[in-house]
Amino acid sequence: MTWLSPTIDRVRTRLSDLAEQAGVSTATVSRVLNGKPGVASSTRQSVLAALDVLGYERPSSLRGRSAGLVGLVVPELTNPVFPAFAQAVESVLAQRGYTPLLCTQAPGGTTEDEYVSTLVDHSVAGIIFISGLHADTRAKHGRYELLRSQGVPIVLVNGHAPGIDAPFVSPDDAEAVDVSVQHLVTLGHTRIGLAIGPERYVPARRKVHAFTAALVRHGLAADEAAAQRHVLSTLYTLEGGQVAAGELFDGGHTAVVCGSDIMALGAVRAARARGLSVPGDVSVVGYDDAPLIAFTEPPLTTVRQPVEAMAHAAVSALLTEISGDRAPRTELLFSPELVVRGSTGPVRR
Repeated sequence: MTWLSPTIDRVRTRLSDLAEQAGVSTATVSRVLNGKPGVASSTRQSVLAALDVLGYERPSSLRGRSAGLVGLVVPELTNPVFPAFAQAVESVLAQRGYTPLLCTQAPGGTTEDEYVSTLVDHSVAGIIFISGLHADTRAKHGRYELLRSQGVPIVLVNGHAPGIDAPFVSPDDAEAVDVSVQHLVTLGHTRIGLAIGPERYVPARRKVHAFTAALVRHGLAADEAAAQRHVLSTLYTLEGGQVAAGELFDGGHTAVVCGSDIMALGAVRAARARGLSVPGDVSVVGYDDAPLIAFTEPPLTTVRQPVEAMAHAAVSALLTEISGDRAPRTELLFSPELVVRGSTGPVRR
């Protein structure tokens, strides 16, 4: 749909719709569409976003030239947190004038290395990896050093790997577990389990270490070796969460901390399969606060990853590298936030 209209009334209607969507005046919308000065960058971006949301085609004068292509590699899209990350990163890149190229993986599909080869062939200005092979302690990291030797700036999100010459951006996994356990202890739970993904991945390894230390600190385990018996490693899937939580419930645990929201939904399913109510009989805590997770039944108590803040930091670091400056190599950790909803409650005496 273009801005050429046979009637003035239709143009006014469109201006009004855009103004309402962007939260600005019709006069401001008009200034943006006509490329006039005196409009703040954030306001201009709001009007352009309103154009996209309402399905209007941007005037050719507003499209501009891309500052360059940036690769964005994510592991998969079945976990809602990864589309959320992709959307946040793409939004920030677009605001900075860059065009993102999204590369998503699936079992048996295109590998990370194959995507990287394609991105390099397209002369991308840089690449952001989210939960990539850098987070796998068994994977070789020479692929990233090769990119750096080719002059391709990279930023690695979720998972620190010493020795890679790149900026790292991660959530504080230890803090996420600490606040989860503290919340459950406050509710009177003394039999708390952890359902987590494969420990070969850095975030899972960090969560396990923090969890066992927390049990010892709260007097719920004699030592970390004893606390390890309350940890079950599985897959980051609904089925994985269901199996792990089921074993923990069968073992007498009244609360389970999960490595992802998807796993937590599996834990709720495991409880119901055993005739247990959530949170009447057992409590479940997720991780991520993925979109729509607040509308589950019961609404899931979870630890929110600071996706927007991490996306801004990742893009900022990448653009610093693209400009020829050096971004800090120290891992940038972001504090998560416990969001208490309806899946946790006082322990039943």
